Amino acid sequence: MARFTVFGAGAMGTAVAMHAARRGIDTALWANPYDDKVLGHIREEGRHPSLPEHLPTPLRIHGPEALGEAAAGCEVAVMGASSSGARSLSEMVREEIHDSAFVVSLGKGLEPETGKRMSEVYAEELPHATVVAMAGPCLAAELAQGLPSTAVWASANEIDARKAGEPLVHRTFQLQFTDDVIGVEYCTVLKNVAAIGAGLLDGLGKVLDEDFKNAKAALFTKAIHEITEMIVAVGGRAETALGLAGLGDVLVTSLGGRNRLYGELVGAGGHPDEVVRDLERRGMTVEGVESAKDVRRLAEELHLDLPYHAAVERVVFEAADPNCILEVLL
Repeated sequence: MARFTVFGAGAMGTAVAMHAARRGIDTALWANPYDDKVLGHIREEGRHPSLPEHLPTPLRIHGPEALGEAAAGCEVAVMGASSSGARSLSEMVREEIHDSAFVVSLGKGLEPETGKRMSEVYAEELPHATVVAMAGPCLAAELAQGLPSTAVWASANEIDARKAGEPLVHRTFQLQFTDDVIGVEYCTVLKNVAAIGAGLLDGLGKVLDEDFKNAKAALFTKAIHEITEMIVAVGGRAETALGLAGLGDVLVTSLGGRNRLYGELVGAGGHPDEVVRDLERRGMTVEGVESAKDVRRLAEELHLDLPYHAAVERVVFEAADPNCILEVLL
């Protein structure tokens, strides 16, 4: 069975490492130099501070000084970096990753400086490795607990995605495999923006003491239509947008998570900039904020009219009234 190393001790990377270790895979979790607080908590408490479950005993934990040991013999390198940290993480581990290894990206969104997808960033930084992108409705806390979860693994050759991911397949973690890398990765950009919109409605509902169930259903449907339109326009497939990577991930992210929470706090009256700073102080990166800007840019380039996503962007960056999300229904 392939040897896994997860580089970066974020919540999702740690959850993947926990699942792999429980599956009997030889798995190492490497905490990078920015993971000091997390590493201390793991060593003292035996669990990640953002996850409810204790780490399984077989999982090997390594600090920044033990990169070589953590990476030794690695066949599947899981890159637990956000979209803004993918390139720097690649630079840290480049000399330790074997040319024949699979590199699995957990990051969602585009690189802020370049607008490149995560697979493009890793292909540039680790050109001899085979890159796989993971997406789908997979919350780290539930995967860490062993609750039923699903995900999509995508690579330019579907066989490569299958080779990298099949060791993880279990009745509690079902994977789908595809060669639609473009579709899968752009779904990760759009789904966070859509979830902010769902949060805005939740925030408005708190203020007005209303649930907006009908509006939520209609706006969710509108978001999925717009995501499908965008995915097809960038070269992906409609079935990807209507599957786990698109519709599925929008649903789970709209039910919970950082992006929905951000939207709720703004919808309830918080200033967009102040809310994001507060969440960042609490250790939560809201990738949908930057993605809202990316979606607007892409829509303009592709001459697409995406009123739902445009309304989210106006609230986030132009301080528009959150009620404008309801105007999309008109």
